[in-house]
Amino acid sequence: MRSEAGGRAPIVTRSLLHAPREDVWRRVSTAQGINDELWPLFRMTAPRSLREQGLAQVQLGRRICRSWVLLFGVLPVDYDDITLVRLEPPAGFLERSRMLSQRMWEHERTLEDAAEGCILTDRVTYVPRLRVPDRVLRAVYAFVFGHRHRRLRRRFGGHTLDAKAS
Repeated sequence: MRSEAGGRAPIVTRSLLHAPREDVWRRVSTAQGINDELWPLFRMTAPRSLREQGLAQVQLGRRICRSWVLLFGVLPVDYDDITLVRLEPPAGFLERSRMLSQRMWEHERTLEDAAEGCILTDRVTYVPRLRVPDRVLRAVYAFVFGHRHRRLRRRFGGHTLDAKAS
């Protein structure tokens, strides 16, 4: 199965978080919040303006910055030329970027209201630059996004939900 963006079938990770989506959005839409989700596996760099102003000044469809992906917070292993094509606070965003390792990286994050808080869904699609077996990449990305969701559930409370492709 291929996505609309031409990548492989999406990797979908979903969690019910025990907090209002506005509160979750305030956290997950900041550089500090993203790095907290990734820690201690990774840290991503961001320019001071993005760290201080968040997504308020972002121009859709234009590269926001080149963010270095640092393994264990120190070793550069990839970069992400972050470009948002949709930004709808507090409902989510769609990032469609190029990375050192990926010709195309698409990360859609949605937040939906729920009776017990909100449902946060991450949907990732990619087109690699190198011939790496897809099962390896899928396992790595599923692990990283599983880790991110565990960190979010630890912060807000909640539980994992079955993934649904959409």
